[in-house]
Amino acid sequence: MAEINGKKKVITISREYGSGGRIIGKRLAEKLGVPYYDRDTINERISEESGFAKEMFSEAEKKAKNSFLYSLSSAMGSGEAGPESLSLNERLFLAQFDAIRKIAAEGPCVIVGRCADYILRGLPYATNIFIYAEEEDKIRRAVDEYGIPEDQVKKVMREQDKARANYYSYHTGRKWGEHVNFNLCIDSGYLEIDDIVELIIEYTNRQIWKTSARDEE
Repeated sequence: MAEINGKKKVITISREYGSGGRIIGKRLAEKLGVPYYDRDTINERISEESGFAKEMFSEAEKKAKNSFLYSLSSAMGSGEAGPESLSLNERLFLAQFDAIRKIAAEGPCVIVGRCADYILRGLPYATNIFIYAEEEDKIRRAVDEYGIPEDQVKKVMREQDKARANYYSYHTGRKWGEHVNFNLCIDSGYLEIDDIVELIIEYTNRQIWKTSARDEE
């Protein structure tokens, strides 16, 4: 059972493209024996619970690659009062917010991406991890493990990280990847995946739990 001193363990993982954050999250969930959630599983759950088509999330993520376009589409509400006045992007984020809070309330789990570190801020026993790496290490992983063509890899990396930064910044008011938003930041280029998993588990087992002013924003 993934518990710390009798308390449930919820771990969020944010990551740079090519850093291996997704596979680290999957291995971590397997090691702990807890559910694993990422973009696909969360979007599927939101679609089932709220009725939003999964294609809507893909469209929003495409727009996030352009900060101006995403901000513009997010600002275009209906002009009506109440929740109906919100733009589609904002309603999708609120649905994501609710889904992730419910997931965390259900029990121990690992959540990758989706602004989960922000959404679960202040939640007792939630640990926020950020995985990054040097460019050459990310390029190697993107080519060898993700199958991205060498002549396109840098462009793909820039676009993916830019989309994540735009999306995160717009909805949270925070800077994506900033160390103060996380409990632990790890350079994945200096450790094997399984060693990173063990490091995270050891960290959460030894972690001193407290609620900071940062988490109460």
